[in-house]
Amino acid sequence: MEKQTPTIKNVVLVHGAFADGSGYRALFEELTQKGYNVTVVQNPLSSLEADVKATNLVLDKQDGPTILAGHSWGGAVITEAGNHPKIAALVYIAAFQPDNGESSLYWAQSAPPAPENGITPDENGILYFVKEKYHAGFCADLSKAEADFMYASQGAFYGSAFATNISNAAWRNKPAFGIVATEDKAINPDIQRNMYKRSNTRVTEIKGSHVVFISQPAKVAAVIVEAAESVAAAERVAASN
Repeated sequence: MEKQTPTIKNVVLVHGAFADGSGYRALFEELTQKGYNVTVVQNPLSSLEADVKATNLVLDKQDGPTILAGHSWGGAVITEAGNHPKIAALVYIAAFQPDNGESSLYWAQSAPPAPENGITPDENGILYFVKEKYHAGFCADLSKAEADFMYASQGAFYGSAFATNISNAAWRNKPAFGIVATEDKAINPDIQRNMYKRSNTRVTEIKGSHVVFISQPAKVAAVIVEAAESVAAAERVAASN
């Protein structure tokens, strides 16, 4: 069967803290095999503004309507960057989804952390996920070898970014889709559910750790495809009326 080019064919992926863009390899492959043009943003993680700027630079280069997906901290980034005119829909992958005047930290503190959670600041105010808890607390459904690589490649995430409030929440004006990772030990699944419910996000629950996009790439890809196809279908209906 010949591969068909989707109507909305661009997908931009934004990674979260304690990881980098290399984690999107399997999801990249799932989506490109389905005909999508996928770009992965490498966030500096130094501030919300810097991460939004890095994302906007990638969005500027897209040649048409784009699905913008973010994992974890990347949810805050796409909440601001999603105002870019090329964005057709937002996909939150076990991600923070603050409203105007809210920070990711505000939501992180809205429920008790799991015992496996190992987010710790250093003397410079940079947050890291400690090694002894990284596998169980961040990516329990991956192999130890994969967890060790991810731990070694995590970026330096400035705690001040985590506490920065959203100024213009794009999900208020753009269609939003959300994935709850049901076995998440980094962001309590109930926090994810509460954010998505408040914003009327279309929710899919997937059994997986915080890095569900690595352990369940086909299921995460299916949600991104659903976002692209449903928005394209709505546009076709609007155009025919």
